[in-house]
Amino acid sequence: MKSLLVKLALLLILLGAGTAAVVSMTGGLSHWYLRLGGTPSASYRTAPVVRENLLASISASGTVEPEDVIDVGAQVVGQIKEFGPDLEAGPLPNGSYRPVDFRSRVKKGMILAKLDDALFKARQDKAQADARSAEAHVRLLEAKSHQAERDWQRAQELHGRQAMSNQDYDTAHTTFLIAKADMEDARAAANGAQAALNEARQNMEYTTIYCPVVGEILDRRVNVGQTVVSGLNAPSLFLIATDLRRMQVWASINEADIGQIHEGQSVRFTVDAYPNRSFEGVVSQIRLNANMTQNVVTYTVVVSTDNSPGLLKPYMTANLQFKVEERSTVLQVPNSALRYRPQAQLVAADCRDEYLESLERRPSTAKDKNEATNEKKDQATVWERDHGFLRPIKVRIGLTDGNMTEILEGEVREGDEVVTGEVHAVDNEGVNNPFTPKFNSNKK
Repeated sequence: MKSLLVKLALLLILLGAGTAAVVSMTGGLSHWYLRLGGTPSASYRTAPVVRENLLASISASGTVEPEDVIDVGAQVVGQIKEFGPDLEAGPLPNGSYRPVDFRSRVKKGMILAKLDDALFKARQDKAQADARSAEAHVRLLEAKSHQAERDWQRAQELHGRQAMSNQDYDTAHTTFLIAKADMEDARAAANGAQAALNEARQNMEYTTIYCPVVGEILDRRVNVGQTVVSGLNAPSLFLIATDLRRMQVWASINEADIGQIHEGQSVRFTVDAYPNRSFEGVVSQIRLNANMTQNVVTYTVVVSTDNSPGLLKPYMTANLQFKVEERSTVLQVPNSALRYRPQAQLVAADCRDEYLESLERRPSTAKDKNEATNEKKDQATVWERDHGFLRPIKVRIGLTDGNMTEILEGEVREGDEVVTGEVHAVDNEGVNNPFTPKFNSNKK
C-alpha cells in the first residue's frame, strides 16, 4: 500500500498536478486505507507481564569517608628530625622498630614525630637563666625591703620620743616605701621570667608530636628533613582515622528528591571495587548547607554503614539507591510498554476510529498537556497483539522504579505479552525516484 501511494504521488507530479493536490489526494487515500483496514507490515517487540517485588528508589553517587578523621599538625616551626616507632607493629629482628608510616595503628600518647629541638633548647636554657636571675634579684630586694622596714619602725619609735628630726623621719619613711615598691616590681619581673620559661618549656614539648587518639594513619604528609612552618594555619603532618570499622558515605541529592529522604531511611550501595556485592546503610544526617553547581542545587546526605570486614576503603566512589517505597509480588510491565504508541494502521479495525480520535484530541499547548497529565497521571494504555493487529488495554498504574511500573487495575494477567515497540518490515517492492541519477553498473 505504501509503495502504491508513493508511485501514485510521483505519477501525479509527472503529469503536472500541484503539490497541494498530491498531498490532499494521498492523505485521503491513506485515511481511507486506515479506515478500511489492511495488512500491517510490522513485527513487534514484546515483554511479559510479571509478578515480582517492586522497589522505588532514588539513585545518587557519593564518596566513602571515615566517620571521624583527625588532622594532626605542628604548633612550632622546625625540621622533621625523626618519626616515632611503630610499637603496634612489633620489633624488628634487630630489636628496633620501624617508624610510623601509612596504615600504622597508633594509640593515644604515642610519639608520631620529633622536630629538631636545638633552637628551642637554647631558648629554654636562656629563659631558665633569666628566671633564676630574676628570682635572685627578688631575694636581694626582699632583704633591702626588710632592712628599710626595720629602719622605719625605729624611726617611728625615736620620733615618738622626740629623738629624731622630722627630716630623718621622712627620709626613713620614703626609703621604706621605695624598697617595698622595688620588691614588688622585682617579683613581677620574676613572674614574667617564669612565664617565659614555661613558654620555652612548652615549645620544647611541642617539638615532639604525640598521637591524640586511637586509630590508623591514612596519610603521612611529611618526610624526614622537611621543614614545617607554623603560621595562621597549623601544617598538616598526619591524617588519622579513629575507626575504619564504621564508615560514612557522603551523597549528593538533587533538591527535587531531597523531600523523599529522611533520617533512618534504608540505603543500598555498591562500589566499583566490588561490582557484584552490595552494602547496606542508613541515613544518619541530612545537611542543610546546599551546594549549587551550574544552577543545580544539591544537598549532602550522610549514610552510615558497617565496615567490619574492612572491604570499604576511604574515598571510594559509591553508587547509592535510597529506598523510597516497596511493593511485594505485584503485577508489573516495562515502562516502554506504557510509552509505546503504535501507528494507526497497526490498530485493530474496531478500535481504530477511537484511537484516531484520541490522537486528534491530544493537547497542543504546554498548559493543556500539564492539565491532562494531572487528570490522568495514573491512567495508561498497553497494547496486545490480536491476529496481527494491536488491541489497546486501559490500565491504572501505581509505583515505578524507573524501569518497571505496577499495574493496579486492568485486564492484564501474569504472563501476558505486551508490546514495547515495533520492527518495520523491509519493503521489497522498491520505489523508483525519477529524480535519482541512474548509474550504469554493466561492466565493459
